[in-house]
Amino acid sequence: MVDWQLTEATFYCDDVGTNVSIRVYQNGSTKCTGYKKYVENLTKNTAKALELRSKKLGKKLKCCGPDCSTAIEYKDKLFSE
Repeated sequence: MVDWQLTEATFYCDDVGTNVSIRVYQNGSTKCTGYKKYVENLTKNTAKALELRSKKLGKKLKCCGPDCSTAIEYKDKLFSE
């Protein structure tokens, strides 16, 4: 069992083309600020910014949700330490 309740780190997310913070809780659940911003609370302004970033990077950007590879790798790393 881990001796912390929550840990958080910031990563560059290829799925949305910007930095996001990923929180990992003691029970193994994860939360990502990218998911909250680009899926749960998506506004017209945020969608437009994501579309512009997609064009600039030359690829379709879309959040993969709470089970993205970045969040899973971070969680696995924490629990393996």
